[in-house]
Amino acid sequence: MKLIVGLGNPGAKYAGNRHNIGFMAVDEIHRRHSGFQPWRARFQGQVSEGRLGSEKVLLLKPSTYMNESGRSIGEAMRFYKVEPEDIVVLYDELDLPPARFRMKKGGGHGGHNGLRSLTAHIGADYRRLRLGIGHPGDKKLVSNYVLGDFSKADKDWLDPLLTNIADHAGLLAEGKDSQFANKLTLALEPDKARRVEKGDKPKSDDARSGKTRGQSHIRQARQQKTPDIPKSGPMADMLKKLLGGG
Repeated sequence: MKLIVGLGNPGAKYAGNRHNIGFMAVDEIHRRHSGFQPWRARFQGQVSEGRLGSEKVLLLKPSTYMNESGRSIGEAMRFYKVEPEDIVVLYDELDLPPARFRMKKGGGHGGHNGLRSLTAHIGADYRRLRLGIGHPGDKKLVSNYVLGDFSKADKDWLDPLLTNIADHAGLLAEGKDSQFANKLTLALEPDKARRVEKGDKPKSDDARSGKTRGQSHIRQARQQKTPDIPKSGPMADMLKKLLGGG
C-alpha cells in the first residue's frame, strides 16, 4: 500500500484556499483515475482506495485541520504498516513561485505547520511534493494570503499543474520521483520538451515547473519583484492600513 496525502483544511469555507492546493491535487487524482472508490471517512480524514498502475494506493485528505495533519496520517500509516518512504505528501509552498514545484525526500518543515505535525508523528523521511503558491512579500500578510482563495487568473497555471500531477501520479505510487518530476516539467515547459526531442536530457534532480503553456502573464508573474515597503513614516502607516497590517 502506498499513501498519497494532500494537506489542507476541511470544509467548503476553505475549499478554494491556496493552503488547500494539496487537497486539490489529490481530488484531481481521484477524478482522473476511475478505479478509485468514493470518498469515505476513516483515519480522521477522507480516504479513497484504488490502484495507480500496479500499485495499491490510499488517497488521504486529513480532516484534522492543517495543524494536526500528522494525527490522521500517522493513524493510516500504522494501520497499513507502511514506511515513511511509502508516503507522498502534497502541500503548498510559499517559497516557490506560482506554477512551480519541487520533489524531495526528507528534510525540515520550513515553518509549515502541516509538515511540523506530520514530522512529529511519523518522522521526517516521507516524500514531499511542494507546490508553489508564491509569497505575499510580508510575513504579516502570510496568514490572510494562504487562507485566501486562488483567483480566476490563477486557473491558467493551476489547472494544467493539477491535471499533469494526476496524469503522472502512477510514477509517484511506484516511487519513481525523478521520472515524475521530469514528466511534469516537460509537460509544463514546452521549450524544454523541444530540447529533449533534439537529444538533450532533462534534469533529474529536484526539477520544478516552468512556463505554463507559454503564457506571457505567467512569465511576468515570475519576474515580478516585491516592492520595498518603508518601515516607518506616513507612507508606511498608509500601506499598513491598505494591506491589513495596522
